[in-house]
Amino acid sequence: MKLITTRYVNGNKELLLNDYKSGSGGENFVVNVYPRIEYQSILGFGGAITEAAGYVFSKLGEENKKRVLDLYFSKKGIRYNMTRTHIDSCDFALDMYEAMSDPEDTELKSFSLERDERYIIPLIKAAQETIGEPIDLMLTPWSPPAFMKTNNRRFGGKLKKKCHKFWADYIARYIIEYEKRGLKVSRITVQNEPMAEQTWDSCIFTGEEEKIFLRDYLYPTLVECGLSHVKINIWDHNKEKLVKRACATIDEDTDKMIDGIAFHWYTGDHFEAVNITHELFPDKELIFTEGCVEYSRYSRNQLRSAQMYAHDIIGNLNAGMTGFIDWNILLDESGGPNHVKNFCDAPIMADIIRDKLDVRLSYDYIGHFSKYIQKGARRIGFSKYTKDLEMTAFKNPDGGIVLVFLNTTDKSIPVHVHIKNDVYIFDMLGNAIATALV
Repeated sequence: MKLITTRYVNGNKELLLNDYKSGSGGENFVVNVYPRIEYQSILGFGGAITEAAGYVFSKLGEENKKRVLDLYFSKKGIRYNMTRTHIDSCDFALDMYEAMSDPEDTELKSFSLERDERYIIPLIKAAQETIGEPIDLMLTPWSPPAFMKTNNRRFGGKLKKKCHKFWADYIARYIIEYEKRGLKVSRITVQNEPMAEQTWDSCIFTGEEEKIFLRDYLYPTLVECGLSHVKINIWDHNKEKLVKRACATIDEDTDKMIDGIAFHWYTGDHFEAVNITHELFPDKELIFTEGCVEYSRYSRNQLRSAQMYAHDIIGNLNAGMTGFIDWNILLDESGGPNHVKNFCDAPIMADIIRDKLDVRLSYDYIGHFSKYIQKGARRIGFSKYTKDLEMTAFKNPDGGIVLVFLNTTDKSIPVHVHIKNDVYIFDMLGNAIATALV
């Protein structure tokens, strides 16, 4: 067994190759691992490439550009294979924009991806080149063009009923234009945070409204345009309403149209909601599509932020999550740019004036999962003796076992891992995360 541990001591992170010993174990301190008991398989891990992230990336020197790409997407880094970006602007854009704003242009002749081509597409392409294979790309709208909205603004309001087909055509065109540029779109979500009327780009959809738009307009339009390979995820909002929204939107008609349910973390754990949704709809993807440490809500404590990530990833994985996509992969020293000053932390922050990178502890904590749990890995069974030790367990396609442990207490926790006929004994250090490879 190889044991890799990251801990935070006196404001500094330490990477350790821990010692362990083999033994016969006993009845105490036991973690049992059951490789034959298998659950969901994993699509992968990734982070969002917003206009903000692309803009900050463009301001870096060539050395740091390469470093960001290697840290996230190379085999020496944390091996991201997924990303998400926005259809038209979101809050993490330099300002509000649309690919087309002419209500008379129903043929989309004035449609242009000029804004995406400045910062977003170059960074996605660079990430894809670093991976060496097509990146798993998700597109998400924050708002239809203002002229399609009931309030004629990009924030708040609803989609006008008369614009349902127009908006479906618009989304399809966005996908087509991305694919013309060598970026195959794997999946979309219908609407980002459809129950939040934000001060930035947003649009309200009830469950019934989302179902009608998907069933009668979006899905048929994608099929008509030869885009049936693009998977559709619904909801894309917080976990506390995950079960209710899935049940409201998935029925006999829409079941075949919906590939998954996307969710965020901003209202608490709600791991039970993820698990219930997985049990009700076992054939659906369950992808975490957004989470970040908002400066308006949380202190800038690196250890606490990193533990938030690991705790949520472990809880979601154990409940049935099939993919993880963090929010911005890169932001500037202020936590932006953000056109409504909704500043947040990111796993890598950049001082674009001095051309310096700050790799946060959260980057290392996410890497304990994404670097070692491979695409196609299956979660496996385990039991543990104490609630103070959080963990998850996976079996990779090559048969290797990956165990990730989290200790958010100040004290070391003794661990005796029983797997097959072997016992591995070690201490899980305080305020640390560890990945065991068996």
